[in-house]
Amino acid sequence: MAVDYQPPQCLSRPIEVPSKLLMGAGPSNAAENVLKAGSLPLLGHLHTEFTQIMDDVKQGIQYAFQTTNTLTLAISGTGHAGMEAALCNLIERNDVVLIGINGIWGERAADMANRQGADVQTVTKVAGENFSLADIEAALLQHKPAVLFLAQGESSTGVVQPIEGFGALCTKHNCLLLVDTVASLGGEPFYMDRWQVDVVYTGSQKVLGAPPGTAPISFGPRAVAKIAGRKTPISSFYFDMNWLGNYWGCDSQPRKYHHTAPISSIYALREALALLANEGLENSWNRHRQSRDRLISGLAKLNLKPLASEPAARLTCITAIQVPDGVDWKSVTTHAMSMRVEIAGGLGPTAGRIWRVGLMGQNATDERVDRVLEVLAESIKSATAPVTVMGRL
Repeated sequence: MAVDYQPPQCLSRPIEVPSKLLMGAGPSNAAENVLKAGSLPLLGHLHTEFTQIMDDVKQGIQYAFQTTNTLTLAISGTGHAGMEAALCNLIERNDVVLIGINGIWGERAADMANRQGADVQTVTKVAGENFSLADIEAALLQHKPAVLFLAQGESSTGVVQPIEGFGALCTKHNCLLLVDTVASLGGEPFYMDRWQVDVVYTGSQKVLGAPPGTAPISFGPRAVAKIAGRKTPISSFYFDMNWLGNYWGCDSQPRKYHHTAPISSIYALREALALLANEGLENSWNRHRQSRDRLISGLAKLNLKPLASEPAARLTCITAIQVPDGVDWKSVTTHAMSMRVEIAGGLGPTAGRIWRVGLMGQNATDERVDRVLEVLAESIKSATAPVTVMGRL
């Protein structure tokens, strides 16, 4: 029987992917052995060899988060999946959820919590600022939430949120602390257990330097108790931690089929975590801080200013740079891309106001900092150069 539609002509040609220096907000460039791991032979999602790799990944995630939590695994999905998984497991309808909003990730968390039927309350800061313990304690006293959400790395504004002390504050007020580390893990110090964080998640494609598609996540004892005490089913089967925890070997029961894990992505994540473990967290944190400081120094020579005016509020992994008056931000990023270097624009509340330069994983080196500064300077010069028309300026 004849088909109704013919094969698309585009698929008759081999795929072509250019090599670019990814100095935007993510993904970052992956190491060669991470990319090679993704091309290894496929295994079945419950094969003994694959479940051993899953166990390796769990231990790597525990190290990266600095935790001994048993319920630690990688969600099959991006950082957004990590956010949604955390929220849908913790929230029951009408639970009060307090969201710290100083950029797009607080906005997204509020949207997701609303969809779970939560009573969403917010505490806000302008783009470029973070929250103090006093800010949050006042909001906890006012709203008495079951869950507090904070983003350690607010990638839309280039701001780092201190986390130390907030876990103890939440425990004092009988509230769970949920932290987004998608844009910070591996580049900023993070101690899940020491800082009494109840739930944390990240993404694979930033500092970890693996392809997008997996979201490491960990639940502490208070969060596990919250899930066990639910009066209603978790709204998502796909993100149900009772099922996922079993599939990842986090309980004492035989593993059951829940979904087919992204086998090749788990291989790549395993290798990315191995790179972090072999370098050591302290060395990784220092390397990212030194790269950020080198970038800030270079920006000053170009008369460019970070969005975050306070140095202590500047994220190591992503720097937000104010677009000077009279400069078309898009022309600059387009010119940079023509040089095969990605520089990102703003996102959410900062769209059109900033550029964002990411120094993550393999890209947090002196050589790549100097290259992005060179490209940024040339691209700004190109965007502001007078245009010649018919032989006249």
